[in-house]
Amino acid sequence: MSQFSQAAPVPRRRGSGALLLLGSCLPVLGGVLIAPVLPRIAEQFAGTANVGLLVPIVLTLPALMIALFSPFAGWLSDRIGRKRLLVLAMLLYGICGPLPLVLDGLDAILLSRAGLGLAEAAIMTCCTALIGDYYDGRERVQLLSWQTIVTSLSATAFFMLGGFIGEHGWRVPFALYIVGLVFAPLMHWVLREPLRRVSAALAVPHTGAFPVRSLSVICAMTLLVALGFFIVPVQTGFLLEHIGIDSPQRIGMAIGLGHSAVFLGAILFRRLSRFGPGLLLALGFLISGAGILLLANAVDYRTAIIAVMVNGLGGGLALPTVLSWALSTLSIEHRGKGTGLFNAGFFGGQFASPLLVMALSGVAGGRVGAVALVGWGLLLAALVALIAPWIAGKRLLDPIQVANDVVLH
Repeated sequence: MSQFSQAAPVPRRRGSGALLLLGSCLPVLGGVLIAPVLPRIAEQFAGTANVGLLVPIVLTLPALMIALFSPFAGWLSDRIGRKRLLVLAMLLYGICGPLPLVLDGLDAILLSRAGLGLAEAAIMTCCTALIGDYYDGRERVQLLSWQTIVTSLSATAFFMLGGFIGEHGWRVPFALYIVGLVFAPLMHWVLREPLRRVSAALAVPHTGAFPVRSLSVICAMTLLVALGFFIVPVQTGFLLEHIGIDSPQRIGMAIGLGHSAVFLGAILFRRLSRFGPGLLLALGFLISGAGILLLANAVDYRTAIIAVMVNGLGGGLALPTVLSWALSTLSIEHRGKGTGLFNAGFFGGQFASPLLVMALSGVAGGRVGAVALVGWGLLLAALVALIAPWIAGKRLLDPIQVANDVVLH
């Protein structure tokens, strides 16, 4: 094992954890803030060719860029330093995000969203890797739980905020992306560069191999978790319309309550983390799958609310499980690259989730049947999760830990 992985956590300044949690919310801001104004964007560019295809891509393009470029961002952070890359990414975020305020063409807006996605790839990768650098053992588990909680709750808040300020024009929500220019100097001042400090302390070359086998399994599990988790924010509105509920306020409330249940799942993870990732993921898939099946068969609003909250509970358990498992396998010199691959799996699942439902609709007789098939697929994934630790070279009941971590009781 690399000597880096034996090192104690990097010394950190007060407020580093809170700043990294807030930074982790910015990629979420990119994904949900403009969702309420998409119809107005479509109206604005109604004369543009393929507007029906291009306008949804305005929303989803950053997630695709994160999936494609997170591995590169991780590789780069391992070489030039996480803090430096994170500060540069915040500057890019603050520049590209607000550009649609002044852009008049849909193609130009798409280019600005691609730049935003590149920034988000680096932000999410560096924030998560720095949490792994600064914390270990129980502290790391707690902070990763909070990362899941904060990003999920912020998604609810950003969705509602985007709808509120979108009433003043479709361009207005884009102004909030300027927050990246506020975070850049804060992160430059507060954060410390871990790689430079650890390398100087050890003064030895690293020898550890990249954990290809275990991380491949973890990324595959992450992709499955994301495919199921994003059923609720993407499909709930359509499924509620199917039973005669088309109020944007009620749809937003349902999605928001689903995200709020993620908090409970993350708390559950902190209580059960000693049982190992296989059992936790199996339980998360079972709960999420049951929620999706209930949502697909809901005949009234109350049932739909229960369904999305059940799904959120399962997602809140599964998300910190795969993230903690990923970080536990990575020594510090591989943590950027490994975290980038993890983010590629997660955001790749986010981008692919609606495409999967679309593909299944043809064989399932429509959207409702397709969502139900995804629910059944998650129940099957629970069985796969039980053998995933064995494929990764662990025993089923092995807890999530690394060499210098305490066992998580």
